Amino acid sequence: MPKRIFRVPSAGEPFLDLFSAGRTGPHGSERFTAAQIEQIRRTVGRAPEVMVKVTGGGQSVGAVGAHMSYISQHGELEIETDEGQRVARDAQCALVKDWHLELLAGQYRAPRGQQKTRRTVKLVHNIVLSMPAPTPPGKVLAAAKTFAREKFALKHRYAMALHTHQQHPHVHLVVKAESEDGCRRLHIDKAMLRGWRQDFARMMRDQGIAANATPRVVRGQSKRAVRDAAYRAKGRQSSYALREQIQSVATELSKTGTIRDPAHSRLAETRKAVVAGWMSVAAALDAQGEITLAGDVRYFAKHLPPVLTDRERLAAAFIQHVQRQRASDSAIKDNPIRDRSKAFAR
Repeated sequence: MPKRIFRVPSAGEPFLDLFSAGRTGPHGSERFTAAQIEQIRRTVGRAPEVMVKVTGGGQSVGAVGAHMSYISQHGELEIETDEGQRVARDAQCALVKDWHLELLAGQYRAPRGQQKTRRTVKLVHNIVLSMPAPTPPGKVLAAAKTFAREKFALKHRYAMALHTHQQHPHVHLVVKAESEDGCRRLHIDKAMLRGWRQDFARMMRDQGIAANATPRVVRGQSKRAVRDAAYRAKGRQSSYALREQIQSVATELSKTGTIRDPAHSRLAETRKAVVAGWMSVAAALDAQGEITLAGDVRYFAKHLPPVLTDRERLAAAFIQHVQRQRASDSAIKDNPIRDRSKAFAR
């Protein structure tokens, strides 16, 4: 009987898994390695965190071509391939055609009237590698090239483009899902993404840039990552979900003057566990003779950002907006001449 591979469900990643403290030897033998100490030092020193995110993947040849056009800024930027070629706008169609995406499994249509036997699959994975400003874009691109070469060279076709039009320089990486030998497909899960973040951070450090890759909960960050589509809608100020959330927050504030979110208690319990974990790390560092770093860890744990749910964070931003609006209205009333000049200017 053929063997089947299955994944054992996980209860979630440990809070301080980057230190591997849960896998130490008998009590009293906990000692951090030099690499672990350096990561602790980067974390409490709030070194810039890398971002590795999968933003989707085309399920048709047309969708892949449209994404290639997007990452090239509709032909304004060159796309660099896994073979080192620089592809301009007029050669993008040839690049997509060279990947033979139309021959991949799952792309054939069943005859009319018959049920489709294969589910639609991703032809490519769209990946973003990013660093916060003011990281030099050239360093991000160099690290991204190393990352792509180590992960996908000779196994999966890929192409990339550097974007610098936003504050954070980032590289769009398009990876063909099916391997070159046609025997394997690239499946990306959370564990793989965590490993990719750590590897990309290491490659950024090889470029001389301070970079870190730790779970956000370890850093006291309770804000969840925004999905790519929601982020774009918010940037266009066309997010209906955000409007509904703001209306709900405004209604609750007008009725009760405060916001009550049941998720707050769960976040508070998580924060207690995180702080306790950091204090254990500090105690282990003391025992290892790293007194200064242990003090930095305790200071870091005591000054984590306040525990706020997404709803509470939205309410705080709404209150600040109302206060600024009232202050602006009050300033106009106190200076009617200035107000009339603005009216005449219009």
